[in-house]
Amino acid sequence: MTARSPSPRSLTRPIRVLLADDHELVRDGIRARLQKVAELEVVGEATNGREALTLAHDLRPDVLLMDVSMPVMNGLEAATQMRKSLPEIAVLILSIYDNPEYVRGVVQAGARGYILKDISAAEMITAITSVANGGYYFSSAVGPTLVGASTSAPVEDPYGLTDRERQVLTAIAKGQPNKEVARELGISVRTVESHRLNLREKVGNKNAAQLYKVAQDLGLLD
Repeated sequence: MTARSPSPRSLTRPIRVLLADDHELVRDGIRARLQKVAELEVVGEATNGREALTLAHDLRPDVLLMDVSMPVMNGLEAATQMRKSLPEIAVLILSIYDNPEYVRGVVQAGARGYILKDISAAEMITAITSVANGGYYFSSAVGPTLVGASTSAPVEDPYGLTDRERQVLTAIAKGQPNKEVARELGISVRTVESHRLNLREKVGNKNAAQLYKVAQDLGLLD
């Protein structure tokens, strides 16, 4: 599939978040965390995937933070439908499971990230911000599940990437927006965009999740 990034949002307003979890206590805890951050705004809560889809259509949040295991409609089914009907909304899966099938399944369904419920508040906020800005985010515990077993052996680059392209690829994998990459590398936003296009051509026009894997395979995220 070809990944579609969320529509550009105004950086002057908070990131709008819709929560979906069938446990009220969990929602209360997450909401309490997020309400402490001025850059985030919880705009609604759902108790299952079907309700999350309905609220997403009505509220148009930037991010849907959703449990993978829910009644009526689970997070996997909801993410699949979201990709078809509301691809501009970033789906971030929240789960207690690091099951490989769950992780691969939600990525294939169109989710932009997968985090575990025992992560810190700071990491949760980082994950939300990353996917809201068009990136991907996976808890460190599930990263190996997504990309396969890693190796300590030297990694050869079969794509012939330049040093600058490798820098840009690393930034893509970390979910950094073009403006931030341009500022860090001291180049223009247009040049960053050009490098992104060159990258996709060299590695086979892969989507963002696959580019994350490429970066891992090349040892750029170690």
